[in-house]
Amino acid sequence: MYRKEYKPRIIDKKIKEYLDIFGAVCIEGAKWCGKTWTSSHHSKSEIYLGDPAGNFQNRQLAELNPSLILDGQSPRLIDEWQEVPPVWDAVRYKVDQNMQKGQFILTGSATPNHKGILHSGAGRIARLHMRPMSLFESGNSSGAVSLQALCEGQLDPVMTGDVDLKELIGIIIKGGWPASINLPVEKASYLPAEYLEAIINDDAYRIDGIKRDVSKMRLLLRSLARNESTTATNRILKNDVKEQDDENIDVDTIASYLDVFTRLFLIDNQPPFASKIRSSVRVKQAEKRHFSDPSLACALLKATPEMLLGDLETLGFLFEALCERDLRIYAESFDAHLYHYQDYNNKEIDAVIELKNGDWCAFEIKLGANQIDAAAENLLSLKKEIESDPDGHPPKILCVLCGLSNAAYKRPDGVFVVPITALRE
Repeated sequence: MYRKEYKPRIIDKKIKEYLDIFGAVCIEGAKWCGKTWTSSHHSKSEIYLGDPAGNFQNRQLAELNPSLILDGQSPRLIDEWQEVPPVWDAVRYKVDQNMQKGQFILTGSATPNHKGILHSGAGRIARLHMRPMSLFESGNSSGAVSLQALCEGQLDPVMTGDVDLKELIGIIIKGGWPASINLPVEKASYLPAEYLEAIINDDAYRIDGIKRDVSKMRLLLRSLARNESTTATNRILKNDVKEQDDENIDVDTIASYLDVFTRLFLIDNQPPFASKIRSSVRVKQAEKRHFSDPSLACALLKATPEMLLGDLETLGFLFEALCERDLRIYAESFDAHLYHYQDYNNKEIDAVIELKNGDWCAFEIKLGANQIDAAAENLLSLKKEIESDPDGHPPKILCVLCGLSNAAYKRPDGVFVVPITALRE
């Protein structure tokens, strides 16, 4: 359904590739990140199970007989398929019958439980995770530096221009929601707040029909916002709720609610790097906590530009979340993966990108240009220690990703410096 007003997304290339390989593609991700618009752009017919027209006639048809909604020109978009889980098996069966590629595009903003689904769809239905817009997609990055080329050690020095701190704060608060691109910060900030209300008051129940304590969900979400970009454990979250809100929430409830938030694509944690960077050092296996977009943490913290200007520590964590969101989007476009590194010798690397061939790249993330020297020193020190281990596997490149740098370049010590507002896939 070609739309001339469609704003290209980085995932477009991967969708086209998967439609040539698999019978169906399922595009999953947070609500309002652009899944339906993008899927419609790649489809030739469509049906919306969430359409209220005719007293939700489309959904009733799917519930009556899922195969009734499959007829149409391929690729056929079935939006919010999880509203009627048996649709999954109907699509899989149709793909098996026809043995044709690119028959269906499914979209989903929640991962349902397996009730009503008989088969995984492995080999027939491929899954893609779509995220909110990166800075390059939203037009807030010049795209002067390619992450893929950078990970191969290639960078042409370039002046990227000064970055205004207030403007950067506004970008974080607005987030990567397509509907917010052309809105001023004050108005755009309402969208993530409403997103959270929809999760708490509706989606958390609809995902499995279980009624949950709304007040406890709010407490946990606020704690997650306070612990954005950290490796806080569930027990730390419990203690944080008690200390900050003077309320109790048990660890089992926390684990249960976190599972729901994950299935709704509300949180998007950064896994630890499991590769043997250094054989003699034990590596911590805690995930780094992130929302699907840093604007959600801002909404929960009720962060305004003025507040963040006066709290640079919180701003630093939110900026790190912004960078790691974009690094993941860019890396996945060339089949690389994003991790973080933390060992028991108190050595940390903010972001690790592992390439398909097993090579890896180390990134430190710093808001201010005055922090570049210290960040580079940390990266070089860790690389030297890894190289001293006979079984060590040192990083291919070292890079400091900055907020307020005005140039992309390679330092004399070999460390790259790149502004996030100049990066692309």
